Amino acid sequence: MAKIDSAFEYYVANYGNNNVSRYDSHKKSDLRKVYNRIVKTNKESPLYKISDADTAKMFAIDIKESAKLLQNAVASLSNDYGSFENAFQKKVAFSSDEDKVSVNYVGDGTEENPTDKFEIQVDQLATPQVNTGKYLNDFILSFTPGGYSFDLDTLNSSYEFQFTVGKDESNLDILGKLSNLINNSNLGIKADILSDGHGSSALSLTSKQTGLGEQEDYLFAISPSASAGSVAAMDTLGINNITKPAANSSFKLNGVDHSSLSNTFTINNAFELSLNSINDAGTSTTIGFKANIDAIADNILTLTDAYNNMLQVAEDYYGSNASDGNRFRNDILAAADSQKENLADIGLMIGRDGRIRIDKDVLTQATTPERATETFKALNNFKDSLGGKADDIIVDPMNYVNKVVVAYKNPGHNFNTPYITSIYSGLMLDNYA
Repeated sequence: MAKIDSAFEYYVANYGNNNVSRYDSHKKSDLRKVYNRIVKTNKESPLYKISDADTAKMFAIDIKESAKLLQNAVASLSNDYGSFENAFQKKVAFSSDEDKVSVNYVGDGTEENPTDKFEIQVDQLATPQVNTGKYLNDFILSFTPGGYSFDLDTLNSSYEFQFTVGKDESNLDILGKLSNLINNSNLGIKADILSDGHGSSALSLTSKQTGLGEQEDYLFAISPSASAGSVAAMDTLGINNITKPAANSSFKLNGVDHSSLSNTFTINNAFELSLNSINDAGTSTTIGFKANIDAIADNILTLTDAYNNMLQVAEDYYGSNASDGNRFRNDILAAADSQKENLADIGLMIGRDGRIRIDKDVLTQATTPERATETFKALNNFKDSLGGKADDIIVDPMNYVNKVVVAYKNPGHNFNTPYITSIYSGLMLDNYA
């Protein structure tokens, strides 16, 4: 039987909350190229057994995710900005107070109304809707045993929930049952059990969405079914009452009042702002662009951080039964070592551990007008080298997993096997393989 549950749980726990990058979406032609590479790789791949299936799943996921981060870093410094000189000099936004407002530049330099700097004053954060029920004694049962149901209406859909109460259950058991029922439904509503510290608990429901539109009164509404028992059960629970309505964010841009349904939004299709905290009275946060050399250093740091992260993954698994020796680390180092001298000349220093750090003083000298062309050419070569390696790793992360070859295929006389990748790269590993 294929063992995919533990791999899925590990992925969700470690990467499920990662923000989706715009570079994670692709055209059909890009996906077709990846598919063709997978087919070609599997056509000649030998049959093998995994030495340590449980750890191998985690290793392969970490390899693939670290390579994806590197691939996205390379993509962010590629075609959108024209020549490679422009790519490494693309604008980088800054905030004078990241604790109040954080910012990312999401434009491409072609905005119709470019803005170099502006002030934002946050008066109120956007908040979700919260329904908190009544506090019930944890150790007794306040419900009559039987079956009950209630409706949960969102702005777009309506859902019916059914639950049963057993005579041997307690109030805390019922709250736990309802919490799991709602959380497992993936409706964009998070259920929590709150304790008063004195032996009583209440069910609290919080929407993941924030803010209310002009014609909206709620983000979700709860009502019992028509039966007398369900009405009584809902009255006992109390989760049908809105204890904290959703609210929009409120802020001033250069003194002009604005509002938003969310705490994250874009300005002029150039700045993506995230409101984190309100400003003190009479104060504001400055949003603008970093100086040229700081922007270049930040763009390079995006690349080197992704590279260093892959080295960390290699070190984390080195010596484990899942890793094929030091092969993963050596392949990553090879992409940088071949250009070690050129990188050092422009301020990218490779340490004994293989990690890259940026010497900003050397980089500043390397980006003077008389040296800029050669500097950006070296950076572009390094970027392309890392990008190629990331592409290879993503197609076949199992290449670096410790395994025992069972049989080699007959070279040149094989058929395409496009579905074999679901066994290995897809991590559907059989314990008895």
